[in-house]
Amino acid sequence: MLIVEDDESVGRFIVQATSEAGFIPRLVVDGAEGLALARQVPFDIILLDVMLPSLSGFEICRQLRESKIQVPILMLTAKDMVEDKIQGLDSGADDYLVKPFQVGELLARIRALLRRGTGSVTLVVDDLELDPVLHQVTRGGLKLELSATEFTLLEYLMRNAGRVLTRSMLLQHVWRYDFDGSDNVLDVYISYLRKKIDRDRPKSLIRTERGTGYRLGGS
Repeated sequence: MLIVEDDESVGRFIVQATSEAGFIPRLVVDGAEGLALARQVPFDIILLDVMLPSLSGFEICRQLRESKIQVPILMLTAKDMVEDKIQGLDSGADDYLVKPFQVGELLARIRALLRRGTGSVTLVVDDLELDPVLHQVTRGGLKLELSATEFTLLEYLMRNAGRVLTRSMLLQHVWRYDFDGSDNVLDVYISYLRKKIDRDRPKSLIRTERGTGYRLGGS
C-alpha cells in the first residue's frame, strides 16, 4: 500500500491504522516522489492526498491512468466540494474520502477497492489458492499453515504471478526496508514457503531468477 500524504500527523495516523489492520503501508510526503514510486512498484492500492508538494493528487492520478497503471486509488482531501470530488473521479480515482474520517470507514473503503480491483477475493495460480479475507491458503485442495510473514510474501507473489519481482521490491513490500545486499531474510522465507508450497509436488511454482529475485508461476 502506498500512502502519499504531506500532513505528518495524518500520515502517521493512516500508517498506524492500516498496519494494525494487517496492511503494509509505505508513506511518502511529496507528490513527485509518490508518482515515481507508484510507477516503479506494483502496489495493491494507493491512498492519495490532493494537496501535495510538487505535484497534486489529481495530476498524479491522471498521469498514472495515462500510463495504463490501474491500481485502485482512494483520494483523501479536506475539501468537501462537489467540484473537487468530480475532478478527482474524472482524473481516474476509484473513490473519494473527505477528512476528517473514521478509521472504520477508511478501512472499509480500502477493503472494498481491493475486492473491486482484483475482481475476485481468491487468488489462484495453478492449483494454489489464497483467500486474503479468510487468510487461508490451499494447494490441490489441501490447507497449508503459513505464518503471517509467509502469507504476506506469498500474497504479493501471487498478485504478481508470472512477473519477476526483484529482491528490493519483495523486501520493501514485506519488511518495509531497502535491500542492502547483505540480508538473507528473504531467502530464508522463500525457503520456508517452498517447503510448504512446493515440496513433494510434481510442479514447483516458486522460481529463482538468478541475480534478480523470484517469480511465482509462469513459463
